[in-house]
Amino acid sequence: MAKVAVVTDSTADIPREERERLGIEMVPLKVHFGDEVYLDNIDLTPGQFYQKLRAFDGLPTTSQPSPGDFLEVYKRLAESGHAIVSIHLSSAMSGTYQSAQLARSMLPDADITVIDGRSVTYGLGMLVVGAAEAAAAGASSREVVERVLALRKAVRLYFLVDTLEYLHKGGRIGRAAALFGSLLNIKPILTIDDDGVISPVEKVRGAKKAITRIGERILADFPNRPLEVTLAVTPGFTETAQDLEGHLKGTLDIRRFRIAEIGPVVGTHAGPGAAGVFVLPA
Repeated sequence: MAKVAVVTDSTADIPREERERLGIEMVPLKVHFGDEVYLDNIDLTPGQFYQKLRAFDGLPTTSQPSPGDFLEVYKRLAESGHAIVSIHLSSAMSGTYQSAQLARSMLPDADITVIDGRSVTYGLGMLVVGAAEAAAAGASSREVVERVLALRKAVRLYFLVDTLEYLHKGGRIGRAAALFGSLLNIKPILTIDDDGVISPVEKVRGAKKAITRIGERILADFPNRPLEVTLAVTPGFTETAQDLEGHLKGTLDIRRFRIAEIGPVVGTHAGPGAAGVFVLPA
């Protein structure tokens, strides 16, 4: 049985140390500040990105990897005898998944499965890490794929942004478009739906009420269940992020808690001050 290699893209926001420990291959997207181009999470760390964002007159843009970027990685892994499971950010938000599919079609004899993660940042990261852990334990390609699909179905996401402006201008606002320009201090709770599209869950007045409602929703999603929780935040750990962490830890039965930084590509579209909660049964 061929050993399974796991491939993802940089929007999974998996810390480099964890990627290296699990042997995860990462193909980066790009961030453009005018004529300056940076490889996401390689040339530009989250801290450096948000510092540049504050100083930049305008909004940066992002671009997906080319099929050739994926082909280079797939060819190297296939030639070394690996089966490949490649998991990527929602196809509703980026052409990255399509680039990976095109690369797969160029290697018809290789064992390559490309999966639409239908999520982003550590929601995607959870799927990738789960796949890599299964592969490290000796799972077959089919078993790794089954693990990813089960995790994709199980994970819940709720997130808050300081403003919808970045999602709107970047064209990633999805079904939350109707909320753009809403009343002052209305805080929409957002999610990514089963189609991988950003969607509103509900509108509440003020961040503290939004945080309370997120906790209530997670308890309703997973009644009487111990949980694995990841808090994805932009660098600087805003007051909202601190309040969210405190509320979650005081409300939920958390067996594993981690904090992940939202990287440059995701931050381009979510904006500074975003905070997301990704939850799985422990």
